[in-house]
Amino acid sequence: MTKGPSAAERARTLAYGVAGATLAVLGLDEELTVAAHATGDDGVPLLLMPTATPLVQTLRQEPDLPATLCVTDLAPVPLADRVRGTAWLHGWVSEVPLDRRREAAIRISRLHPRSDLLDIGARIPAEQEWTVLCLDIAEAEIDDLWGDEAVEPEDYAAARPDPFVAVEPGMVAHLDAEHRAELVSLFRARYGQVSPEPVVRAVGLDRFGLRVRCTPPASGGPAPFDLRFDFPKPVRDLGGLRCAYRKMFGFARDSAA
Repeated sequence: MTKGPSAAERARTLAYGVAGATLAVLGLDEELTVAAHATGDDGVPLLLMPTATPLVQTLRQEPDLPATLCVTDLAPVPLADRVRGTAWLHGWVSEVPLDRRREAAIRISRLHPRSDLLDIGARIPAEQEWTVLCLDIAEAEIDDLWGDEAVEPEDYAAARPDPFVAVEPGMVAHLDAEHRAELVSLFRARYGQVSPEPVVRAVGLDRFGLRVRCTPPASGGPAPFDLRFDFPKPVRDLGGLRCAYRKMFGFARDSAA
C-alpha cells in the first residue's frame, strides 16, 4: 500500500482554488463568500472580492485583519453528502499591493476565467468592481478522510498540491458515469460477493489512488462509507494516472471473476 498525501499536501490541494471558500474576518458579523480564489507558488491564497464590500473598505484604513479562510471540498458528482474535506487557513488578510494586483488577477483568471478581471490593476482602485486580497497564513487545519490535523505554516508553504487537482473533477465525473461496473469490481475484489450489494460511486482521484463511496441500497441498513484503493506507487502525469486506474480495474475484474 502506498503512503497517502501528507496533511500539508492535502491542505495545499484544497487551497488551490477549485473548491469553494468563505472568509471569516474578526470584527465582521458574517462570513463572506469568496467570488474566486487561487494560490501562488508559495501557497498564499489570493481572494477575489467586491470592492464595495465592508471588508475591502475597512482594509483601505487598516493594513491587515485577522481572518480565517474556510475551503470546503465537494465531490464533483451528485451525492447525498458531497463534502470530502474542509481546510481552515488562519492568518491575516490584506489588500494585494497595487504594483502586484494585476499579476494576482491574472493568476486567478487562469483558474477562473472572467473578463472583469482585466480591469484590476488597469484602473483607479476605487473605480474597480473587484479587488484582490491575500491571506498571510499563520496556521492551517485539515479535516478529511485521513483525519483532523493541524499544519504548521512552514510545512504548508513547502508542500505542493496534488498535480491533478485542476482536472480531477472532470476525471471523477467520467469514472462515475462511464465505469460503474469497474467500480463495483473494486468492491467485490476486496469484500467478495455480498447481498445486497452497495452502489459504488467514484468520489475522488489523486496521485496516490482512487476513492469511492459505497451506499447500501436497503433503507435502515448500514450508512454509506468511503473506501480508498491505492496505486502501487504514486503517479506523476495524466498518462500514468490513466494507466494506473485501468490496471487497477483489470486486476479487480480478474480477482472478482
